Amino acid sequence: MSRGISQSDQPIERSGDGTDLFSKFDDIIALREGLLASGQEDPFSLVMEKVLSPTRAICNGRETILLGTYNYMGMTFDPDVIEAGKQALTDFGSGTTGSRVLNGTYQGHKECEDALREFYGMDHAMVFSTGYQANLGIISTIAGKGDYIILDIDSHASIWDGCAMGNAEVVPFKHNDIEAMEKRLKRIPEGAGKLVILEGVYSMLGDVAPLKEMVAIAKRHGAMVLVDEAHSMGFIGENGRGVVEQAGVMDDVDFIIGTFSKSVGTVGGFCVSNHPKFEIMRLVCRPYVFTASLPPSVVATAATSIRKLMHGSNKRAHLWENSKTLHKGLKDLGFALGTDEPQSAIIAVIMPDLEQGAAMWEALIKGGLYVNLARPPATPANMTLLRCSLCAEHSESEVAQILSIFEAAGKQVGII
Repeated sequence: MSRGISQSDQPIERSGDGTDLFSKFDDIIALREGLLASGQEDPFSLVMEKVLSPTRAICNGRETILLGTYNYMGMTFDPDVIEAGKQALTDFGSGTTGSRVLNGTYQGHKECEDALREFYGMDHAMVFSTGYQANLGIISTIAGKGDYIILDIDSHASIWDGCAMGNAEVVPFKHNDIEAMEKRLKRIPEGAGKLVILEGVYSMLGDVAPLKEMVAIAKRHGAMVLVDEAHSMGFIGENGRGVVEQAGVMDDVDFIIGTFSKSVGTVGGFCVSNHPKFEIMRLVCRPYVFTASLPPSVVATAATSIRKLMHGSNKRAHLWENSKTLHKGLKDLGFALGTDEPQSAIIAVIMPDLEQGAAMWEALIKGGLYVNLARPPATPANMTLLRCSLCAEHSESEVAQILSIFEAAGKQVGII
């Protein structure tokens, strides 16, 4: 969604050939202005004036329950995590002012990668400045011109951008369709480099990939496998290692991509791998080589959080209970949901259209509940969704309150 673009009495300055380079955004500008014409709050410009806890904040002047932050394990206010960040800030300063291959590798970066290797039980770990850059860097570096990438059509934008940057041949298949994936693999020329890209949990509907079957097929056809576990790390699997652990395929995947901005509770991205040549990536991966490294306070909080997630079984159990309770409650109220059963910490509530979705979002925020309004083209099948992201720190009473706010808003807007 474009932000900060408003109507003006001044004429638009155009480039030399008379073409306005912003004209391609006219439809989305009109859509946004249409939504705001009635005085409705902008769902894409929410301001949090103060964050009170992992589950509550002051938003637009109101105390609000947070149900759209990806803070799955509630680590943002963990006392040990905060203390680690404060100490690193004192000891190492506010930033590195350099890339990892120059002056930007501090002791904290190595400790963070050590924590990741221990968490996943893998030989190699590489930390990026964002999760987006992890996908962009790894995918574009290992799959280039003449190689083939076979990926789920609903893959995250960072995955698609990594494919484009590497200039590989991209072969998409229908979402979570095992048969369609195998058909695509059979058409790849003999001897060509092949990379299958999957996600553990897909962020829009919160549904889980059939990794056991898909990874087996990929390996049978000689493809390497990359799995993005951004929305499952810390929560899914006996040790929180994601859907790859739950499906029993950790030893079969070549790369696991993840982020620190979800369950870990800070910012950054990573890739772990057992490939014997993986360390060369530090010299050939452009988004790693040419980006300033994460600040010392960030990698200190990440490392502390990751090590605590290794022992987060109680939190994981509580988060599953929250997910089951909210999914059943919303279903019983009559809302249409993205999955028949809860599969992750994401529960997507399907709206009839964007206008009613925006009205529902506004009714929720005024009732004291923040969720994500997701709209086409970011959503599958042109759906408008209210995307709910549960947290392990949500109490039973907060989940009950969430359901009460949804019921009142749904009746007010006429959704239920």
